[in-house]
Amino acid sequence: MAVKIVRQPNLIALIGAPTSAAAHAPGHEKAPVALRAAGLVERLNAAGFMVNDLGDFETQLFQQDDESPRARNLPAVLAALNALRPKVEEAAKSGALPLVLGGDCTIALATVAAVRRYYRHVCLLYMDRHPDLNVPASTPSGRFAGMVLAHVVGRGAPELVRFWGEPPLVREPDVALFGCEEYDTYERDLLRNSPIRHFSAAEVLHRGVARAAQSAVEHIHSETRNFVLHLDADVISGEEFSASEFTGAGGLRLADVREALDIFVRQKNLLAVEVTAYNPDRDPDGSAAKMLVELIASALATRLAALTAIPAAAAPQEASAVAAASAPASAERTALAEAIEPPAAESVSDAAGAGPTTETGSRPE
Repeated sequence: MAVKIVRQPNLIALIGAPTSAAAHAPGHEKAPVALRAAGLVERLNAAGFMVNDLGDFETQLFQQDDESPRARNLPAVLAALNALRPKVEEAAKSGALPLVLGGDCTIALATVAAVRRYYRHVCLLYMDRHPDLNVPASTPSGRFAGMVLAHVVGRGAPELVRFWGEPPLVREPDVALFGCEEYDTYERDLLRNSPIRHFSAAEVLHRGVARAAQSAVEHIHSETRNFVLHLDADVISGEEFSASEFTGAGGLRLADVREALDIFVRQKNLLAVEVTAYNPDRDPDGSAAKMLVELIASALATRLAALTAIPAAAAPQEASAVAAASAPASAERTALAEAIEPPAAESVSDAAGAGPTTETGSRPE
């Protein structure tokens, strides 16, 4: 029997991911508390949202870990992912929009894996100053925060690559990188030969933010496919936002990021939003936290206005879901509701172990 998830446009499930395990320095683990203290929940309430705060998991801390110079602090990274994943699953199943507050960037692996429990085909829109495409063999630092996207698309340390049963979590053609400004040589060479669609900061500014953002959502087919939005705070130029480890001059201004977010979040098939790489240790007066809170809340207010303005006949139809191997897909369609089939086994890991399934109309594997 199919389980029905009814998406509720005005409901947000807030999840704290207090981890700096994959980061280049401590401090990121303090971000969820700092963003709440800066008024995030109150600002979302004022915008018309009901917020269900699911709390934080146990903190995972930065460690130097010189014994593993190319894969630092891997056990703590995995511990954070395993703690976050069930919280995002719970949020997604409730019909709320999961809003995950990192923490370092590796939380993307858990967020995507969680929503893939319920949806066959998930795309990724990745806003970051860096492409995060290094692997242990190429990394200059050994920090997994610089290797996140590589592991999402199935490259790198086996323990992370196989976080979702059979890799990849997201296929390379289903990824849009947006706002990158700095690259390692390995990453630049990889992008030349990868089907990942790459919108550099220079391209975004040359084409115009709105036009580039629209191209990004078209690339991931956001009208018909579900996607996760990853926002790394360092995508904002360091001239306006310095509370992160690797900010710098140039790139996208705050207004540019806001303009792009307004387009991204109003897409009806957005499954989850995560915000990463804010470091309160670099924000002594809390001004950067307030900036992020306003950025997040104002963008999501735009989403709420867009979704609630959709006539019932134009509301999202049934989305594809992860199904048991022998179970037929449900044909029922309802406005702002999605029918999903139960995983192949009761545990998430068993469902993941069956590997990704294909959906009608998807590109061939």
